[in-house]
Amino acid sequence: MRLVTFSHDGRTGIGALDLETGEIISFAAAAPDLHDNMNDFIELGADGLRRAAEAVAASGRDARIDGSKAKLLAPIPVPKRNVFAVGRNYHEHAQEFHDSGFDATSGADAVPEFPIIFTKATTSVAGPGDPILSHLDPTNSVDYEGELGVVIGTGGRGISKAAALDHVYGYTVINDVTARNLQHRHKQWFIGKGLDSFCPMGPVLLTADEGGDVREFHLTTEVNGETRQDAKVSALIFDIPTLIQSISAGITLMPGDIIATGTPVGVGIGFDPPIFLKKGDVVSITIDPIGTLVNPVE
Repeated sequence: MRLVTFSHDGRTGIGALDLETGEIISFAAAAPDLHDNMNDFIELGADGLRRAAEAVAASGRDARIDGSKAKLLAPIPVPKRNVFAVGRNYHEHAQEFHDSGFDATSGADAVPEFPIIFTKATTSVAGPGDPILSHLDPTNSVDYEGELGVVIGTGGRGISKAAALDHVYGYTVINDVTARNLQHRHKQWFIGKGLDSFCPMGPVLLTADEGGDVREFHLTTEVNGETRQDAKVSALIFDIPTLIQSISAGITLMPGDIIATGTPVGVGIGFDPPIFLKKGDVVSITIDPIGTLVNPVE
């Protein structure tokens, strides 16, 4: 299913997006016994998905909302914890970042020996169509990073690589927006990447059972219609099982945790001179088969 969080007629709910009709099937109407909050719904696991699928299949007109009359929010508008994120996780991007002069933390090698993990504040999450608030960066160095987001279903600690994908609930699109000069100035990544609105996410949460082979997912990023990034998830340096194993080795992952897996080559600092986002720009990130996340810059 393509799960969504949406607002309609003054209320917020969750449901499933019907790609053929563009309608949203509201779980509050189709399955009122289910949770109407994405964090709580994810905790229901496979049983919740089964019950939701049955409700969607049997849903009547009263449960269906014209998608053009609803606003999609981030699939998980308020994560329980900070978003886990991964730095320098595509070979060519690792090199472009290393060469850019903006990385104050790297040593001699562009490609890291182990995954670089940081977090983005829960308040950085924004939804489809929400503005990226570039004025919150006083250094005028806002950059985009199209990324695959992995949502954890079954939590745990000490998860093995072999079992890791069994713990994945689904996938979404993330823009790991970054204030590059703040990232460099503070010599760590939290402030430069954790500003309000700096983690657009959506438009849907594609459940893992429908996603297929995640290694074949294809990411493209456009800025004002110009293609800047183009890569398959198979090009990750540290694949999703490795990331889950690395994080969970000593940190208990919880249902609803989000991992932004890293960005491919083509970010703004890769240009000479760097091309930073400015007010009026539009960033569009597509991951096939998930969908397209579009956000204007203000």
